Amino acid sequence: MIPDPHAKDAAPHDDGAAADTPAADKPDYPRRGIRSFVLRAGRMGSGQVKAMETLGPLYMLPYKAERLDFDQAFGRHAPTVLEIGFGMGDATAQIAAARPQDNFIGIEVHTPGVGALLQRISERGLTNLRLLQHDAVEVLRDMIAPGSLAGIHVYFPDPWHKKKHNKRRLIQAPFVHQLALHLAPGGYLHCATDWRPYAEQMLQVLGAEPLLANTAEGYAPRPDWRPLTKFENRGIKLGHGVWDLVFTRR
Repeated sequence: MIPDPHAKDAAPHDDGAAADTPAADKPDYPRRGIRSFVLRAGRMGSGQVKAMETLGPLYMLPYKAERLDFDQAFGRHAPTVLEIGFGMGDATAQIAAARPQDNFIGIEVHTPGVGALLQRISERGLTNLRLLQHDAVEVLRDMIAPGSLAGIHVYFPDPWHKKKHNKRRLIQAPFVHQLALHLAPGGYLHCATDWRPYAEQMLQVLGAEPLLANTAEGYAPRPDWRPLTKFENRGIKLGHGVWDLVFTRR
C-alpha cells in the first residue's frame, strides 16, 4: 500500500506544452516552477535492484514526449486508470489484482518504490500494471491524451504541513483542471489524505472545478477498491482521521 504518506508523490514542475505536439491536441497548461516532491536517496534491497534489472524492461514505460498508446502498452483494449505517487506500491498491486478487467499505470519518482512494486507484480503475476518513473505532471502533459482515462488515484500525497510550504501541494486548482481534462466523461478522480487541513483544501479545490462533480455530500466513504494500509489501520486505532474524496467527470 501507500508507505509513509509524507515521503512520496510525483508532481508539478514546468507545465509548458511539448514543442513537438500540435497546440490543438494539448490542454493549455499554466506554467509552474514548483515541484510537490523532493527526491530523496533511498536504500535499495538486493531484491529491488534485481527487479529493476530483470522486470523493469518488461513492466516499465519510458518517458517520451509523445502520446502513449494504451492498447499497445498493455497488449489489449481496456479502461485505463492512472495512479500518481504509488509509494512502495502495495495498494497499487492489490487494486490491480482485484480489478483484472482494468489497466493501471503507476507513476512514482522514488526508485526503491518502483523496485518494490516490480517485485509485487512478479509475485502476484500481474499483467495489467505498468510503471513510469518520472514527474507526473510531465507524463500527464506529454503522454496522456485528454479524455482518455477511466480513473485517477492520488493517495496520501505529501501534505507539506508548514503553511509556507502549502504552495507545494499537488492538489491545486490548475493541476486539478488538467486531471479533469484527461478523464473520460464519467471517469473518476479519487484522492485520500490523513491530514485534515489538506483534506479541506482538496474538498475546496475539487468542488470548485466545473468539470467535476462530487459523488458525496462532502467527503466520501472509502471505496472498496482502496485497501486499508497498515499505516492507516495504526492511525485509525490512534484516533487519526482519513478522508476520501471521489469526484466524477461531468
